[in-house]
Amino acid sequence: MDKIFTKLRNNVDFAYKRNKNTPRCAMYFNLSLPDTKVEAGVYSLMTRLFMQGTKKYTAQQLSEELDKYAIEFVAELKLDYVKFKFVCLNEDFEKALEIFTDIIKNTNFEEFDKEKAKLEGEIIAELDSPRAKVLDSYYKNIYEGHRYGITNTVILENLKNVKKDDVIKAYQNILENSKKVLVFVGDVEYDRVKQLSENNLGDIKPSCDLTAQPKPELTKSKDVEIIQENLNQAHILKGWLVETFDSADYPALSLLNVILGASGLSSRLFLELRDKKGLAYVVRSSYDMARLIANFSIYIATEPKNIEVSLKGFDEEIEKIKTIPVSEEELENAKNNLFGKWAFISETNSQQANWLAHYAIQGLGFDFRDKAAERIKKVTVQDIQDCANKYFNDKFVLSVLKP
Repeated sequence: MDKIFTKLRNNVDFAYKRNKNTPRCAMYFNLSLPDTKVEAGVYSLMTRLFMQGTKKYTAQQLSEELDKYAIEFVAELKLDYVKFKFVCLNEDFEKALEIFTDIIKNTNFEEFDKEKAKLEGEIIAELDSPRAKVLDSYYKNIYEGHRYGITNTVILENLKNVKKDDVIKAYQNILENSKKVLVFVGDVEYDRVKQLSENNLGDIKPSCDLTAQPKPELTKSKDVEIIQENLNQAHILKGWLVETFDSADYPALSLLNVILGASGLSSRLFLELRDKKGLAYVVRSSYDMARLIANFSIYIATEPKNIEVSLKGFDEEIEKIKTIPVSEEELENAKNNLFGKWAFISETNSQQANWLAHYAIQGLGFDFRDKAAERIKKVTVQDIQDCANKYFNDKFVLSVLKP
């Protein structure tokens, strides 16, 4: 009985995976974000307030209880969902689930003003980083007009308008109108985990189906230039909107990313722009997926005098992969690299629970990765070339931060 995929009585998708002889177990509870207009900053503030007290515990008491049992608790906001997780010793599972449930059901959102001020300060501090600033600009522009484009600068502009009541209403809406997924990975008997999960979370509002939501669109290219004084590096980010997990192109896009810039020292961008041309401090590509859409980007940090030659280097590598077929060996190496990464980020109980819950909350099913692996094995040289020609077009966002 290694894996069981079932549902709780309130239609919550439930996955159980037994990893014997592991001392700490993990549980994840993901709730999708409803298709409702929410002020920028509401969800970010909401997620911070889950550790600030419940009807049962003050913030101090909550912190002490978690420390006492060495329970790691996290609430995190993703583009498509809110993630709650805990990791604890197997023998403390029941206690951890009790505290976890209290936070999910009974958070009182007390420390609202204090957390609002802290969030503002942390965003300002984070945006001091040049890389954070260029990322913010890129995502704000590539997802403009869509909730995916609510970046830190957008939140900062609107934070003064966010009221405590907005946060309470937003969370209530999530509890009532979301798809919900619960995952356990560890060494506790299935019957016990299932029964305790039913007892604690089985009375939460039933899980809903994911609703169709509008996708972000990019109808023309955008060039954004940000000037910052006293900067000794330029940061360049160029990207395109592409299809996501549920697309027939997902396997080829994943491998295209590995070949171009996600495999570190062996990737084309690293070898050409850093090793051969000496242009880069850092250079990489990224295939960043959300439920509705994804973006494929190339990033480089370089000397300001190298901006134009770096952009030319981007274009050259894109043109090569569009016109010259990759070798069978390079393709096979990319597949091995990708599967190796998957294994690396799935070593612990918490990592395994995270991925199971992540794919399921996107509507892809708990077994998505197994099915995807089979599809990736079948990707051909022609698939890579076709994908490159399909997506690397003249509708892109280019963000450049320079002195």
